[in-house]
This record gives sequence, C-alpha cells and structure tokens, in this order.
Amino acid sequence: MKIYFGFTVAGDRSAIDTARGVVELLEHCGYEVLTRHLVDANAWEADRLISPLDVYRRDMAWLEQCDLFIAEVSGSSFGLGFETGYLLGATNKRVILLYRREFEQRISLLITGNTHANCTLVPYATVEEVEQFIKTSTVIREPASAQSSVEAAPGGTHAGRRLL
Repeated sequence: MKIYFGFTVAGDRSAIDTARGVVELLEHCGYEVLTRHLVDANAWEADRLISPLDVYRRDMAWLEQCDLFIAEVSGSSFGLGFETGYLLGATNKRVILLYRREFEQRISLLITGNTHANCTLVPYATVEEVEQFIKTSTVIREPASAQSSVEAAPGGTHAGRRLL
C-alpha cells in the first residue's frame, strides 16, 4: 500500500517527533511512504531545490498514486488543506487527519468539524495513542470499499464519529 504522509514544511513543525514516529511505524509495517522526506530536518530546503511547479507536479502525482492519505495537521498549512480538500472532493481515497488535542482550538474548523465519510479524525495526546491507532485501525488495513461506515474507538471521528 502506498501512503502519502502529509506534514507541514513551512508551518509549525512542533509535532515533528510524532510525524517521524508515524512514518517509521508505517514503513516498519511494510507500507511505502511516498513523502518520507517531509519529516527530514532539511525538508524546507530540499523543496526549494526544485521549482514551485515541479513541487506541485510531484505532489499531485503522489496524491494520484497513493492508496491512503495520512496527515499530521497540528501545524496546519495551506498545503495540507489543499491536499485534504482535493482528495475528499475529487477522489474516493481515504484521509486520516491526526492532530494534538491541545492544539484543537488553533486548528481550522474545516478540519475539526469534518464529517466526510472518507475522512477519519484522530485527536491524540501522546505518540503512543497514534501508534496504537496505526497498529489496530481497519481504516488503514482494509481497502476503502471493504470498510464499514463507522469504526468504534473512543475520542476521534470516522464518518462523523471521534476516534481515540
């Protein structure tokens, strides 16, 4: 399975440890993370080595290739909003949005209020909660066509319900 992992390059990167942990866990589980470079310390500099048009083309190609989009949105950015909106509006791909509970009041209401059937919100307090979600979630393991509309787990949302 190919996963596009979204994480801010130019915004607040204070959740970088969680983002790195997610990418490492996904790779350990055998998934291909198309955007691994986003959790590198030099992500901003690396993206500026190519033109904005090349970044756009590259990222749009990865969005087309991916089977699943997972993003850490605590340091939300215009890019993450664009990617999320594109996938939910123009495709049938699944989207998982992770964010730190303590930042919920700072995150766009278009994220925290999202009830789209293909979007799962996962507010978390610890990296361990995110790791547990990844290890046990059927949202990640099953193809979109095989999933039920609701996954029960306390705290976040899938199809309008919260998981974790």
